[in-house]
Amino acid sequence: MAKARSAFVCTECGAEYRKWQGQCTSCQQWNTLSEVRLASARPGAAAGTPAGRSGYAGSLSREVVDLAQVDLSEVPRLSSTFEEFDRVLGGGLVPGSAVLLGGHPGAGKSTLLLQTACKLAQSRRVLYVTGEESLSQVAMRAHRLQLPVAGLKMLAETSVETILAVAERERPEILIIDSIQTMHLEDIASAPGGVAQVRESAAALTRFAKQSNTVLLLVGHVTKDGTLAGPKVLEHMIDASLLLEGGADSRFRTLRGQKNRFGAVNELGVFAMLEHGLKEVKNPSAIFLSRTEEQAPGSLVMVVWEGTRPILVEVQALLDDSPLGNPRRVAVGLDANRLAMLLAVLHRHGGLFTGDQDVFLNVVGGVKVLETSADLAVLLAVVSSLQSRPLPRELVVFGEVGLSGEIRPVPSGQERIVEAAKHGFTRAIVPRANAPKTSPPGMEVVAVDKLADALEAL
Repeated sequence: MAKARSAFVCTECGAEYRKWQGQCTSCQQWNTLSEVRLASARPGAAAGTPAGRSGYAGSLSREVVDLAQVDLSEVPRLSSTFEEFDRVLGGGLVPGSAVLLGGHPGAGKSTLLLQTACKLAQSRRVLYVTGEESLSQVAMRAHRLQLPVAGLKMLAETSVETILAVAERERPEILIIDSIQTMHLEDIASAPGGVAQVRESAAALTRFAKQSNTVLLLVGHVTKDGTLAGPKVLEHMIDASLLLEGGADSRFRTLRGQKNRFGAVNELGVFAMLEHGLKEVKNPSAIFLSRTEEQAPGSLVMVVWEGTRPILVEVQALLDDSPLGNPRRVAVGLDANRLAMLLAVLHRHGGLFTGDQDVFLNVVGGVKVLETSADLAVLLAVVSSLQSRPLPRELVVFGEVGLSGEIRPVPSGQERIVEAAKHGFTRAIVPRANAPKTSPPGMEVVAVDKLADALEAL
């Protein structure tokens, strides 16, 4: 009998070590190594080749191919029946790809995949594997959401060996696993959800998907800090990693790509959680611009670029006298460190002191702004709240602010201005390099070079 092997794996980054040590040298974390039992080599395995690993990339051939001879024809894609889902995926589902969908409990991961599976099953072979819920529970949800259930193949199983055997027999075009943390291999001694089980289970399922040209959709849990649970190597195995975000107090959900080998990673899809499941929002700017009739100080609309489209969102700032020696800097939807930097620029190059003020910043709608085009809008909203002076409702702003007070251009400036004009805005403060030669009808574009110029334009 082959001797079972063991290794010490870091729970943070997935690095392996032959013996235990206090610190992981890869991620520099302490006390994160745990012992796991690895699958023993099967009889008949080729020397130097782990059992079952051949053909992991989808091809069993070991011939060397010249890069110039590789077929450049477009990879066919399958529509998920959701335009917003397809947008984040880069155009649709790619046969032979592995997609990991993560999110907090209650975000709607299972609902989104069940809706997708039921609609795809009307024209394609779909196998939905549930490891967390019984078949009756899934059927009750499908009935509540009024989904077409005919044609969808269901399997309640957590054994990867059994799932692969059923998949070999059914030959589905789309295979959905809900969730990867509940799957287990018989050869691995650790419990389901452990580092070794998640890694090896994902590797076996991904290998099957690539060899059989099957679309693999995995549901993944997240930790309390919002990162995907399990070893970090899990994100390296799959082709696309998507995160479904949305608070329990909001009916809107945002789907953002964190990794995508077949498209852009900065795409954003917006859904609304309704009585009959998730419904895609094709015009996100309309929901993020639901403003009150009375304009309050500190409120301003900015144009951010998400993937391949501009989105108009509202940023709100509130400044108040601080009783603390170290005033608070709170930013929701924006980087708090960048807020502190922008306040320093405002003091040095704008002549406005906020060192005795608590500064609170919020992006309406729960959107997380990751790009620097929000800098100028943030500073103007802060100035508006500091001076208790409301800004015009028809004003829209975007631009990056440098440490020397200069206003730097941002990508796709022309498209941002056009999008703002479509939504009825008549005045825009933008970097001079982004100013168009001909402004859209009814739009006044104010081009600025310095922060002082932007303050004067108000």
